[in-house]
Amino acid sequence: MTLPTLGLVGLGKIARDQHIPAIAATGLFNLAAVVSPDGASVEGVPSFRSQAEMLAALPGLDAVALCTPPAVRHGLTVEALRAGKHVLIEKPPAATLSELHDLAAEAEAARRTLFTAWHSQFNPAVEETRRRLAAIVSRDADIRSVAITWKEDVRRWHPGQDWIFAAGGFGVFDPGINALSILTDILPAPVFVRAADLHVPANRDTPIAATLEMGAAPGSRIGRVTADFDFLQQGEQTWSIVIETTDGRLDLTHGGTRLFADGVPVLAEPDTEYQRIYRHFHRLVTDGTSDVDGRPLSLVADACMVGRWHRTDAFDW
Repeated sequence: MTLPTLGLVGLGKIARDQHIPAIAATGLFNLAAVVSPDGASVEGVPSFRSQAEMLAALPGLDAVALCTPPAVRHGLTVEALRAGKHVLIEKPPAATLSELHDLAAEAEAARRTLFTAWHSQFNPAVEETRRRLAAIVSRDADIRSVAITWKEDVRRWHPGQDWIFAAGGFGVFDPGINALSILTDILPAPVFVRAADLHVPANRDTPIAATLEMGAAPGSRIGRVTADFDFLQQGEQTWSIVIETTDGRLDLTHGGTRLFADGVPVLAEPDTEYQRIYRHFHRLVTDGTSDVDGRPLSLVADACMVGRWHRTDAFDW
């Protein structure tokens, strides 16, 4: 059977650490080309300086996966869809909500698959947490509180990547939106940002730390929801969500890969979320459908709209 061909646009850390190994491990796509403006390459794979150059050279390409900074994803996605390609977009899928809405319309018009790949949603522990919370609410029990703590070292995970602190780069929301993608996936009702504090370095454009206060609509059986994001965490990195319910406590830790119920391990699996997103992308392409989820991006946008902005110390690498 001939595999669908895929072009990988952007060869940064996430592409090399996650996308390329996942493509190889799943064996569902043939990595036919890579794009890197700085001339980076992958052994044995044709390399191009721009997506336009790749599309012109390989008109039969079936799909593209975009691993660029979010500020340029809208234009690249439109270009690929109009060229008849299916598109997987690394999170966050666009710089703004209006861009994302436009991309959904473009995919529908082109009759091509568009997949906003919120990779953290694809952990089995996230799925199990969603199932348990739905069961709790169905028994007329309460989700009393949800506390997100997402703290990591930007110098470790994004060394020297100035784009992340430039306008449109999301700052601490680049990792924080992973937590919000889990939150919107596991809760049985939507939550809304009520207040936020956003701390922006004096020499940068986007937050390096943020706290959010969120809540659900009356009658949802969901209590207080908070998030604490920090991009200057040293030592052990923290990616956890603590959920207190009428029936006990759930701890979703290690970025959503491990689940504990009242301190007892329930699920702990290796990090295979990127393999899962490529399997899902393949199913979408096969079925001729799209999967576009704007909820995590909406929460970030809302935090920026209602939040208080604070200038903090300058940040340098």
